[in-house]
Amino acid sequence: MSEAHALRESDLSIRQLIDGLAENQAEQVFLIDPETGQQINFRESKERIVSFANMIRGKGITSGSAVAYAFSNSVDSALAILGILYGGYLATAINLVAGESTITYVLNHSETKLVICDDGGLKTITSSLEQAEVDLETCKLSEPLAAAANLGTLHADETDDGLLMYTSGTTGRPKGVVLTQSNLIAGGTNTATAHELTAKDRGLCVLPFYHINAFCVSLMGALVTGGSLVIPQKFSTSSFWNLIRKHNCSWFSVVPTQISYLLHNADKPDGSSEGCDHLRFGRSASAPLSPEMHEAFEKRFRVPIIETMGLTETAAPILSNPLPPLTRKIGSPGIAYGNEVIIADEFQNEVSRGMEGEILVRGRNVLRCYLKNESATNEAITKNGWLRTGDLGRMDEEGYVFVTGRLKELIIKGGENIAPREIDEALYSHPDIIEAAAFPVACDNYGQRVEAGVKLSEGSKVTTEELMKICHDKLGHFKSPDHIYFLPDLPKGPSGKIQRIKLAELVFVE
Repeated sequence: MSEAHALRESDLSIRQLIDGLAENQAEQVFLIDPETGQQINFRESKERIVSFANMIRGKGITSGSAVAYAFSNSVDSALAILGILYGGYLATAINLVAGESTITYVLNHSETKLVICDDGGLKTITSSLEQAEVDLETCKLSEPLAAAANLGTLHADETDDGLLMYTSGTTGRPKGVVLTQSNLIAGGTNTATAHELTAKDRGLCVLPFYHINAFCVSLMGALVTGGSLVIPQKFSTSSFWNLIRKHNCSWFSVVPTQISYLLHNADKPDGSSEGCDHLRFGRSASAPLSPEMHEAFEKRFRVPIIETMGLTETAAPILSNPLPPLTRKIGSPGIAYGNEVIIADEFQNEVSRGMEGEILVRGRNVLRCYLKNESATNEAITKNGWLRTGDLGRMDEEGYVFVTGRLKELIIKGGENIAPREIDEALYSHPDIIEAAAFPVACDNYGQRVEAGVKLSEGSKVTTEELMKICHDKLGHFKSPDHIYFLPDLPKGPSGKIQRIKLAELVFVE
């Protein structure tokens, strides 16, 4: 058994995991800052992580308390989050694009004691800090840190709560997802298992650390295998392929909107994947990837895209397609890795293969609870430990899941259920579509009707009539949108997932 595999299979706390890597792989590079060229190995990483943990303890904050982070991606920000976890505190993610009201709510609801931030993060949350009803301090990421020292009696156990991340709900207040340290390690382990990651792999992280994908897939995936991670400040189509070339990245994790942007940037001088032969695969998550876009990306860039599915509540991945040469099924996020997945009826009983139902998941990666929300926890997690995802799907005879929609997103027109994804995929079949999303609108005749918003590539002359014809040909008139809105951008959450309800609000405000 390899050392990395042994680490993944052990029930460790994050502190024990970091200690083991600092001892056994001390000089191996862990994190890379492409802006400065800084490379930091596991020994140096531990020293910085311990310093962050000591700084928090030095402020008198007790173990288990919420310590929030509000910053853009960097090597230091990754180490700060790991320092929070190493010290036994509850790392609380602040979504920097969530808006003042939501950030204020998160600070109050989590009873945050300290916020670690960079200049941009502090500027974003200043108003929320002024309105917060809890007593809290702030610490700049760039402030000098205490020298690494023995943490004494401070202890972090694998069963301790590790990460608090608020889901971006479409209505009402977001729910605080509580993940234990064991959950987080399971998330990284499931990623590593599905993608056969080893200490030789180097990932590219282009999603923000306040999103579960970046934290559990990219950072924890590298940590549990003893691999390395390149951390640019943000995603950029103009630098994406150059980063992979320059730093010999073997994999990356993105969302479908980023795949779309890369595809539409392919004809520009900086849009070529030439010289990236060392790249094993890219992975797509957080939202369904249209088959047309999937196939176009692979044909253009000659990089296999592994479609996956994950949730904040499951420390990211639950399903993944296998790596080539094993079977990948376009339009499916794959099979279960590291957890159990079934398709169930309204009573949470498993249905026959090929039948539609709700996707349920059970395993070490499933959240402990929703913070201060027992009713939501009991509604989401069954007595048998199954998490109700709210996603509809079917499973074929080989165990591949095909997502058909969201329970709460179904458009009910004249009594017939219409999955918005069907309309999305029809629109994405046109090469000029960068973003597309269908949504319901109240209708006196049918209860609801279908409408859609799209973002076009620069210089596109596509017309409403052309897009309508595509929909009519692929879907028939009944399921086709009654109106298509051309927009500069579609509203998205922190993961890049298009938010349908906000889209409906946007077009009717305009």
